[in-house]
Amino acid sequence: MRRVVRQSKFRHVFGQAVKNDQCYDDIRVSRVTWDSSFCAVNPRFVAIIIEASGGGAFLVLPLHKTGRIDKSYPTVCGHTGPVLDIDWCPHNDQVIASGSEDCTVMVWQIPENGLTLSLTEPVVILEGHSKRVGIVAWHPTTRNVLLSAGCDNAIIIWNVGTGEALINLDDMHSDMIYNVSWNRNGSLICTASKDKKVRVIDPRKQEIVAEKEKAHEGARPMRAIFLADGNVFTTGFSRMSERQLALWNPKNMQEPIALHEMDTSNGVLLPFYDPDTSIIYLCGKGDSSIRYFEITDESPYVHYLNTFSSKEPQRGMGYMPKRGLDVNKCEIARFFKLHERKCEPIIMTVPRKSDLFQDDLYPDTAGPEAALEAEEWFEGRNAEPVLISLKHGYIPGKNRDLKVVKKNILDSKPTANKKCDLISVPKKTPDMASVQNEAKLDEILKEIKSIKDTICNQDERISKLEQQMAKIAA
Repeated sequence: MRRVVRQSKFRHVFGQAVKNDQCYDDIRVSRVTWDSSFCAVNPRFVAIIIEASGGGAFLVLPLHKTGRIDKSYPTVCGHTGPVLDIDWCPHNDQVIASGSEDCTVMVWQIPENGLTLSLTEPVVILEGHSKRVGIVAWHPTTRNVLLSAGCDNAIIIWNVGTGEALINLDDMHSDMIYNVSWNRNGSLICTASKDKKVRVIDPRKQEIVAEKEKAHEGARPMRAIFLADGNVFTTGFSRMSERQLALWNPKNMQEPIALHEMDTSNGVLLPFYDPDTSIIYLCGKGDSSIRYFEITDESPYVHYLNTFSSKEPQRGMGYMPKRGLDVNKCEIARFFKLHERKCEPIIMTVPRKSDLFQDDLYPDTAGPEAALEAEEWFEGRNAEPVLISLKHGYIPGKNRDLKVVKKNILDSKPTANKKCDLISVPKKTPDMASVQNEAKLDEILKEIKSIKDTICNQDERISKLEQQMAKIAA
């Protein structure tokens, strides 16, 4: 019998790197030997960990600031050791967390229009790790909850609004933690560790729900992430150093649902997952390709779709949340590939003949609104992400609601720094100046707000006219 090719609307996903003038050039990307992605993006900014003398720093660039980046461009540079990981807050596009070799986690508030001066004062410093902090990850549905993991084999979950460590999981891992991933509603985390175990942990009960020894038998680093249906996807190496990917059911971790061998290469595979379309993109450190797979309920469960190849190897990779994509161009993913000296956006599209909104490509996706407050989550409540429609594109105007979060974090600044009060006493005078600056900023922001509102109205008007034109043309 002839084998029928499996139908999928994502079989012909088309990847394309942008033109040179739309790249971010002349960036000294960090050379730290750490398997993080070195890049984090959201609908407003791209953040890149860079080489810095006398401490750790990262760049935060507005998305539109392409071209050559001046060497004197301001950085975020409060850490005393190299920065190892950065993560944008999913509920506020101006808040970013960073973990560093200096054993601290810092949370930063980026001005609405980007940096004009280097930022050295974080909103809050989270101190609790005894060794370098290599992983930071925000809670997907709860405001102000941040997870960090360090080389002290401990995972700490913080309430950023108060600067307190509320959960400390320091006896669950006997060796270095390679990565941590939240599940869809943030009730569980899964971890991959140097002891070759994949663990599913309930952080609030502080217990291991499921565990798999030797999920991948090779000695090189593994990765484990949660999928929307609760299964766990892992990448790792076989005993013969072949790269593998596997799918597991946490209720029965004895055997994988699927296990595929890919190739022999020593680059760690970084998985990026889109819960709306069930596509996983695998970017190998040092590879020059992005492979993508579709996860379904039918055998073999992990279906290879295609590979995007380029000439240059990647040092790291940023992945844009769904609400930052251009729905008018049927864009289903955008990556920010780090070279040695530049950052190059790569756009993935599903070619369609129609210019109209494609409902099947864009189901409602997680929006910027938090479903729970930190206290509610710590008390035991769970909530699914608050979804938004992308039918008219993501209008950054909605982001203004998140200024509440900004106040929340800034209002609690004195309590957040209670532990550090002795150290930060001399810094109180600059705070007064910053209050005055805030007042001036508010005036400017009001003007910008009115301009943005006008633009939004015009945008809606234009899109309505375009739809009418399309109907006439049809």
